[in-house]
Amino acid sequence: MSNALEHGGYRTGGLWIAAGISLGAVVVGSGLALFGMLEFDERCMQGVTQGPGRLLRVRQQAFPPATFCEFQHGEVSSIGGRGVLGVLLWGSLLALVTCLFVALIAECFDPRVGSDLVKPMSRAEKLRRTWTALFVTGSVFLMFYALAGWRLFAGPSSACSAGADWGTQAPKTLEYSFFPPQATCRYTSGLTRQMNPDWVASLAMELAVPTLIAGVGFVLAWRRRGAERRATQQEQDAVPADSGAADRGDRP
Repeated sequence: MSNALEHGGYRTGGLWIAAGISLGAVVVGSGLALFGMLEFDERCMQGVTQGPGRLLRVRQQAFPPATFCEFQHGEVSSIGGRGVLGVLLWGSLLALVTCLFVALIAECFDPRVGSDLVKPMSRAEKLRRTWTALFVTGSVFLMFYALAGWRLFAGPSSACSAGADWGTQAPKTLEYSFFPPQATCRYTSGLTRQMNPDWVASLAMELAVPTLIAGVGFVLAWRRRGAERRATQQEQDAVPADSGAADRGDRP
């Protein structure tokens, strides 16, 4: 029991709260940016939104979500590519990543009590906490990966035509990979394109990183819990043996 009181875990509650607030800001801000992208390219091409010179092309930006209309002497963007909202989204994303990784890495350590940053915690409590972190991060990764790569599991060589009734005009899958979940599709017109946008495939792999860190924390907590239980069992087994030896020594 005395050993249990010596173990602890870092106080990461504030980090998780900050990560949650940052995630909310990213979601809300991205929603506003996506709303601002609606028909923005059409307004540029129709001349409703004007810029410096002749319109050259329109491009999309993944994050912050924005549409850029490139003119001859400059560019004009939707709300996501301008000033305050763009800075807010980048700042929120940076805070989210920082808080998330610091909280997850903190679970890999085994600090002793005695610091304001550490609270007493049994091995069982630490195991439950690391399992919760692994379950949450793993669930997010698996759900996003399934959304991005379900067509690969339906049939890797025919991923580009999965989920649609193409008939004899189905696009061909030239090459594919599971990590990242991506495929190159060639259509009957000769046009080739990726099954997923590059940012989707990259994000699917990036979400695996916090899952791996949470997994390391869980495995370490599980091993420490097992070592403590074995040590406790050995102490319990040694007590009756010592008592028996003492009784034999007291006999006349």
